Order: sequence, then C-alpha cells, then structure tokens
Amino acid sequence: MPVSVSAALSDQGQVAADKISELRTPGRYLVSSMLAGAYIGVAVVLLFAVTGPLLAASSPWTKLIQGLIFGIALTLVVFAGAELSTGNMMTSVQGMITRHGSISGGIAVILGSFIGNLIGSLVFAWLVHASGVLSAGATPGHVAPGLAALAAVIKVKAAESSSALFFRGVLCNFLVCLAVWMSARTKSDGAKLGLIFWCLLAFIGSGFEHVVANMTVYSLGMFEHVKAATLAGFARNLLLVGLGNLIGGGLLVGAAYGYLGHRAAQTPTPVGELADLHEELAGLPA
Repeated sequence: MPVSVSAALSDQGQVAADKISELRTPGRYLVSSMLAGAYIGVAVVLLFAVTGPLLAASSPWTKLIQGLIFGIALTLVVFAGAELSTGNMMTSVQGMITRHGSISGGIAVILGSFIGNLIGSLVFAWLVHASGVLSAGATPGHVAPGLAALAAVIKVKAAESSSALFFRGVLCNFLVCLAVWMSARTKSDGAKLGLIFWCLLAFIGSGFEHVVANMTVYSLGMFEHVKAATLAGFARNLLLVGLGNLIGGGLLVGAAYGYLGHRAAQTPTPVGELADLHEELAGLPA
C-alpha cells in the first residue's frame, strides 16, 4: 500500500529542511554532491562501453539496451546516498510549499548540488579517460566502439536546437523526479528498484536530456578530444537542459504533487469524520 500523497509530501518537506541544514557543513555537502555526479557518470560510461559495439553495428536494440542498463545511475544515488541536483529541484520546491524550507535555502541547495555534481563529473571523467576504458577495442584505422559512440552522441547534442534541448530536459526530469517521488511513497526497497528501473528506461529509451549525465558526457568528450565537445557547447547544454530539468522536476512533479498533497492534508475525508463521530459517541455515558 503506497504512502499517502499528503504523508509523502510532509516527508519530502522534512527532507528539504534537512538538506538546507546540511549546507552548514559545506565540505561534506560538496563531497556528497560530487559523489552523485560520479554515480551518474558510472551509468554514462557503462552505457557507452556496453552499447558502443551495438551502435557501430546499427543495431535497432541499442536504445533499449541503453535504457535497461542506465537504472544503476539513480539506484546508486538513492541507496548509497548522495546529493543530486535534479532530484533536489523537486524536493526543494516541495519544501517551500510545505514551509519546511525557504526560497533562498532551496535555491542554495539546488545550486550547491549542481556545482558539486559538475566537479564530481569532471573528476570521474578524468579517471575514466586515464583508465583508457573507452579506447579499448580500437583497431588500426578504426576508433574504439565506446569512443565512437561518445563522439556520435556529442555531435547530435551539439547540433540540437535550443528548444529541443530545453523540452527534452523538461521531459527527462519529469520522469527522474517521478522515480524519486514514487520511491518516497513506498517503504519497499524492491519496489524502489523497480520504480527507478522503469522511469529511467523511459527517459533513456526516449532520448531525453539529463543535465548531470551530460556533465560526464561533455567532460569525457573534452578529455578524449572529441571535435564537437567544445566549452561553449558544454555551457549551452548545461544552461538549456538544466533549465528544462528545473521545470520538469520542480514544476511538473514538485509543485504538482505539492498542490495535491497540501489540498489532501487540508480536506477531511468522510471516513475520517465518521471515525471522529464514533469516538465522540463512545465517550458518552450510557
């Protein structure tokens, strides 16, 4: 039985307040945010390493396989514990709605985790570059499948219109934050895993855009000297996709369920009223 919307909203409000409190120890908060960036990076590298050969063979199963394996990203964040800026976009808005957190505090949480995610992504991407894992399998005259897949993805992202990047960002974090929100409504770890799996399959399989995943993608591209991976293109992608993620997670999930949960908490149910009446009658003398 899922936790009620109003109860889950209250819990998320407290989580938002806790996140604001954690900013008082910036060093720890930075490390937690860096870990989240690295965890998403693990999924990005896995995606290119596993599906690079499929992409090279023009397999129609490439996107499905990518979606099936990407769930490790949010699984690591949720179960290991780390500060992911895209999830914080939803949680911070719900903290404001429940009055557990201030607007300035919510903005600080989102920006702080965003910066930490970026640093963590850069560090992780450099480690992957140093390991040479994406260069494995190269043959004379042919780029390694993983590296070719990385270059192809960056080329497509760089050529996308601003509106496409923005709206794909909206749709992406709509799904990611739905995974986080639904996980907050269940106490079962198995259910959490399943919910994360399906939502991330939908996000990756559909080709939507996640700003933290793109941090690793572009960082790897620059370290590997991919032609389309420019600093200007990186900044453009972070801005447009980041704003889209903010709308998708903060408004479409955070504010929407904040409104529904707040209304539910204020509206007594007929069953609740009957229970109260029964208690009052039971207390009357016979």
